[in-house]
Amino acid sequence: MFKHILVPVDGSKTSMLAVSKAAALAKTFGSAVTALYVIDPYPFTGVGADFAYGQAQYLSAATAEANSALDATKKAMAEAGVQATAVVGEGHAVHDGILRALENTGADLIVMGSHGRRGLEKLVLGSVTQRVLGVVHVPVLVVRD
Repeated sequence: MFKHILVPVDGSKTSMLAVSKAAALAKTFGSAVTALYVIDPYPFTGVGADFAYGQAQYLSAATAEANSALDATKKAMAEAGVQATAVVGEGHAVHDGILRALENTGADLIVMGSHGRRGLEKLVLGSVTQRVLGVVHVPVLVVRD
């Protein structure tokens, strides 16, 4: 039924619950799985040149966080008997990175948590999950904790 599942993760408890659900679906349907972590490559855009010196440190920390979340995801998938491909995506807004990854992978299902670590962004901008639901044209399984 589903040939390719995209699982956006951020290392939160809710995203790891989504990983578990995605693993079960992938095992049932024999689906390929892509785990995705989205990094904003230019978080200081529009803030001013005074913040440019922190760009390299930010990217280093963000990449380390992404790799940690993706390693945990691949481990959980492997324990469930599913092989997953891990991808670090980019997007000024997380939902844009998810949409770009969806287009690049050709996934036909997204499995994601109802909310994650980005609490302030959720309060200010609305949840990433809500934004994804508004822009994609494939089914989205939203996992709640």
